[in-house]
Amino acid sequence: MKIFEHHPHPHIESRKKRAPRPKAPTESPVGRFNTFLGMGITKGVGTMWCAYAFAIIALISLPDAIRAGTSALISWIAQTFLQLVLLSIIMVGQKVLGAAGDARADDTYKDAEAILHEAIEIQKHLEAQDALLQKLIEAHQNETKQ
Repeated sequence: MKIFEHHPHPHIESRKKRAPRPKAPTESPVGRFNTFLGMGITKGVGTMWCAYAFAIIALISLPDAIRAGTSALISWIAQTFLQLVLLSIIMVGQKVLGAAGDARADDTYKDAEAILHEAIEIQKHLEAQDALLQKLIEAHQNETKQ
């Protein structure tokens, strides 16, 4: 006789099948426009193609920096090339790391939700066992009284 049937949380299997997606904030129309514009610019600048374009733009001024001497060349490297090109490269890296962090956070939340569900299922199972044990105890007590 089966007194309890376990139903695993659906997240346990679905967790492996779908990737989490970031949620856009809900704001006023101006806020939504600003978010849209900011996200568009960030997505555009945060690409390796943009880094390549920035490198080409920076390299255009390299001959002038070389002719101007060591000080100008060092300034060009620090202020033009590194800042301009590394900005996009760092943004690409941040995007990758951010997506991985978002996925971990979402998985952690879903795992906690699944654990809570499983704990509730365990509690139901224990309650079913308690009820059956109580019936057995009462039946045994009734038998011993007779």
